[in-house]
Parts: sequence; C-alpha cells; structure tokens
Amino acid sequence: MTLAHDLAGPTGSARNVVLLHSTVCDRRMWDAQLPALAAAGNRVVRADFRGYGETPCAGAPDEPAADDADDVLALMDAVGMARAVLIGASFGGRTALEIALRAPERVTGLALLCPGPLPGVPESAELTALEEREVELVQYGDLDEAAALCARTFLGPEADGATLAAVAAMQLHAYEVQLATADEPPAAADFDVAALADVSVPALVVSGAHDLVDFRTAARRAAAALPGAHHRELEWAGHLPSLERPAEVTGLLVDFLDAVYPDAVTSR
Repeated sequence: MTLAHDLAGPTGSARNVVLLHSTVCDRRMWDAQLPALAAAGNRVVRADFRGYGETPCAGAPDEPAADDADDVLALMDAVGMARAVLIGASFGGRTALEIALRAPERVTGLALLCPGPLPGVPESAELTALEEREVELVQYGDLDEAAALCARTFLGPEADGATLAAVAAMQLHAYEVQLATADEPPAAADFDVAALADVSVPALVVSGAHDLVDFRTAARRAAAALPGAHHRELEWAGHLPSLERPAEVTGLLVDFLDAVYPDAVTSR
C-alpha cells in the first residue's frame, strides 16, 4: 500500500522532510507547515497513516503485512527519498523513533512534537479515563461528541474555535473510516527505549506545558535517550502546538532544518 500523500518543494533539493501526523488528526494538520517548509527549500512529503484521512485501514488481500513504520519507509522509496528528516506529532513522533531504530540509514534528523508515550511507563489515570470515555461515546454512536472531546483535550488554551472544529473534523473522519471496515489500523510497535542511545542524528523534542503528563514524560524520556537531542517545552502549548501557534512552530522547524542541512544544495 502507498499511503495517501502530498509532495511539495523543489525536486532537486537534498533537504528531504517527512511529516507524520498525530492520530487525533490526519495529514491536514500540516496545512500551515507544508507550504512554508517547501518555500524554505525543503522537499516535503506528508502522508495519512492507515485508517486516517484518505488512506484505508488495509491494503489489498495479497499484500504482505506491514506496520506504520514500514508504510513510511515504502512511501520514502516511492517518492525517491533515500534519507529524510522525520517530523512527527504525537503518534507520528513515536513512529519516527521506530523508523530511526529500524532503518537508521534512512534518517537524517528527528523533530518530535509531543511524541506518543514510549514503552515501559504505565498509562496515567487521566489518559485512561479519556480513552474509556471516548470508547463509550463511540459505542453509543455519538461520534461528534467523541471527536469534540478529543479536540478539547488535546488542544491547548490558545486554540480558537476554528482550530477546535478542524481537529474535531479530522478525528470524526478517522472514526468514520475505521468503523466502515472490519480491518483495524496497525497497532503501535514496542521497542527498546535504551536502543535510542545509538540514534546519533540531530533531534529536536518539543513538549507542551498544558499537555497530558504521559506525553510530557515521553518527551523527556526521548530527549534523554537520544544523544543528539535538544528538549524544548512550550509554556503556552497543549498537545498539538503546530496547530495552536502555526507560525511559531513552523519557525522552530525551519531553524532546525537549517541546522541539519547547512550545506545541502541538490541531490536525490
């Protein structure tokens, strides 16, 4: 399966970037970043994971089994990116770490925005209660309220009504895609967090002061485990800072990419 995706930026650029979305959203969460990163000279692909946006939950019956990390690596092959900086939000950040462990030669750098919980830490009571309430609402068929609950929980205090509505719409669409089939999106794979010590690429790890403790803990753990990591906590942010202050987060990412690719001109 080739993930539904958009490709932007100069064809000959050596500054390859892959945008991986949170599972509260889909690839539309990068609407502000895609053109800005492309205009800064990066060749950028953003994609929908299986069961989100325009990507179905499962491929053809004869396709070999694959998880999200496999899908992203296959997409990089399809668009001609031998290596790239992976920018991942929440679950997308955790998937970026899986890719860096599985295929380190494909990763030039990592930018993790409020990465998803890493293996080895019990879930907080707050996150468990949220998930139980979400499941309850979905089982009752109240998809709109379930989507609104997720939007309210994961966006920080600065999010306006339009942003809340946009996140709720993306979450609602994911429910509809996933409930329309018996297939389920791939589950997150476990990995050895200690092995991240061997991932030596530059890394930016961002957390939000208004985020759930699970994700703030994951950011600290990832930053401590990655030898080339810089951790920055945003005091204004919730779980989705790229949607809460798009211009500020885009600036952070452009600066990071400039540091990773100081001399890049052209290549594959």
